[in-house]
Amino acid sequence: MTAKRDQVAGLLLAAGGGRRLGGRPKALLEHRGRPLVEYAAGVLRAGGCTQVHVVLGAQADLVRATAALPGCVLVENAQWEEGMGSSLRAGLDSLAGTGAQAALVSLVDQPGIGPEAVARVLAAYASEASLAAASYNGVRGHPVLFGAEHWPGISATAVGDRGARAYLKAHDDAITLVECGDVAQAYDIDTEDDLIHLE
Repeated sequence: MTAKRDQVAGLLLAAGGGRRLGGRPKALLEHRGRPLVEYAAGVLRAGGCTQVHVVLGAQADLVRATAALPGCVLVENAQWEEGMGSSLRAGLDSLAGTGAQAALVSLVDQPGIGPEAVARVLAAYASEASLAAASYNGVRGHPVLFGAEHWPGISATAVGDRGARAYLKAHDDAITLVECGDVAQAYDIDTEDDLIHLE
């Protein structure tokens, strides 16, 4: 298992500015007494990712100063306002030359997804051609695992807030779905009403 963990890097997208949350960066929302980005990076580690890259954007300097992210590679996305696609591109670019053969991508605003779901999707890694995603009652969600063979195609189509959606739709038959509905909840923290999910 250790070899597999070394080959798959965790990639946390945490650049969003929280437009519908009054401009509060999602990375800095408090969950269990600490910034949400800190919790989410810890989930990737606890799920088996030994290498974790965190993409920052909105108030990146404040996030760096506030959150304890030891051992994480912090990637700053200057184009974060363009949407999730730019953060995904920046994150995948940061993995070039690291030896990672796949990226396990998670989103900072999904605290209902814990280490169990990460470990399950990580276990679906077989090679650089791997393409896998958590599913919740059959509906595809996060985290998503992209083997390195897919990175150029994903980067070419990741625009706006779509992230890898277009690429995944085009390669739907190649995706291994890993059911995680019994161990995780795939809600997003997008609006003030969603803040009830934070602890």
